Amino acid sequence: MANRYRLASIEDFPSHLIFEILTIGRLSAADLVCLELTSRTFGASHGLYPQKFRSLVDFAAHQLCVSHRVYGGMGWNAQKELFDRCGGNWKRVLRFLQAVEESSGMVKTSACNMQVTTGRYHTLLIRDSSVYSCGSSLCGVLGHGAETTQCSGEVFTCGDNSSFCCGHKDTNRPIFRPRLVEALKAVSCKQVSVGLNFTVFLTRQGQLYTCGSNTHGQLGHGDTLDRPTPKIIELLEGIGPVVQIAAGPSYVLAVTDNGVVYSFGYGSNFCLGHGEQHDEFQPRAIQTFRRKDIHVVHVSAGDEHAVALDSSGFVYSWGKGYCGALGHGDEIDKTLPSLVNCLKNHLAVQACARKRKTFVLVDDGSVYGFGCMGFGSLGFPDRGITEKVMTPRVLDSLRAHRVSQISTGLYHTVVVTNQGQMFGFGDNERAQLGHDTLRGCLQPTEIFVQETADDTGLTLERK
Repeated sequence: MANRYRLASIEDFPSHLIFEILTIGRLSAADLVCLELTSRTFGASHGLYPQKFRSLVDFAAHQLCVSHRVYGGMGWNAQKELFDRCGGNWKRVLRFLQAVEESSGMVKTSACNMQVTTGRYHTLLIRDSSVYSCGSSLCGVLGHGAETTQCSGEVFTCGDNSSFCCGHKDTNRPIFRPRLVEALKAVSCKQVSVGLNFTVFLTRQGQLYTCGSNTHGQLGHGDTLDRPTPKIIELLEGIGPVVQIAAGPSYVLAVTDNGVVYSFGYGSNFCLGHGEQHDEFQPRAIQTFRRKDIHVVHVSAGDEHAVALDSSGFVYSWGKGYCGALGHGDEIDKTLPSLVNCLKNHLAVQACARKRKTFVLVDDGSVYGFGCMGFGSLGFPDRGITEKVMTPRVLDSLRAHRVSQISTGLYHTVVVTNQGQMFGFGDNERAQLGHDTLRGCLQPTEIFVQETADDTGLTLERK
């Protein structure tokens, strides 16, 4: 019987079928570029689309942008400005949109899916569906125990629960092993952000739940009553789904799908962005962005200042300017969000603010840092550990890598590259960088993962 199957090249496929494959949503902007450069099938015109698109890949990138959540929530003017900022290149627009989305979630690297986040003195890593940790385990924050459960959308917490910030009302003692938050058992969460003795949970439906200490109204319920279990913020209902959150020590920033930023909690250092220093017990929109028709896509809440990115990749900062943490070349406080002019020529995709320092990741994978060196946690080996970097400066030591995500603790910083590598720098006194020595690192040093058979955590070793 003759073989009914024959080998076929991609050129034999109908153009409309290739287009369907390109727009299925699983390809990155970098994947599309590779396809366009390696085959005429992807790089040539097929008459399937308006002539303004240079190739099948270009048209596919446009379609992926149009269907993207971030792009869909932008107004026409914001969409046009982003397109112009990207030089009229739809693949670059797509790269920006995908990078912004990954900055607060899982990063798709060539090795695996990863997400890194840092606490004050510890580091957590998600690699595919496994969770790893290193650093200080005070009160069980690393969650090392005898067993773990892997799931999707459910929330497990561990650590100091004296203020009920872990969401378990039946105990106010430290929780040493990750434990399911029963109050959210039926709720699927996409992001969790932790402040000082309180926690904010963002659901996949765009709702916010909070629990823990509420001294300054940081739980967003219009009062100062503590909550032992997660409670939904009803005052946010009806304003559109929230897409990203950031918790400072005692305040919260929340971004909605239409680009509005709401803030609530402790008003010290002007971190709430309203030009005042009084507390806000319920979510209040930052009017500076609204008046200027600025569509915000990402926020970061530092200890004494805050940073935001808009849909065109511009960076804004406000709060305490000590050590140059705002990036304006001085130490003057900003009572309202102000454009960081030094970064205007770059497309920023992530900002990371912590105590007196800020990092900005741009779409080409470069990282800019400014503020206090803080035991080398800015990553500039030519500067002293207590020096100030007053204006944004690129981390030359990471130029050989394309960074996809960055997170910084009190005095240490960790980055993830598009190749799935991790680099850390800064203080390592509590092994928060995972290196086999407690010496700090003044420049980025690679972190290697080593799983241990008798622990649910992760030992990160320097090799």
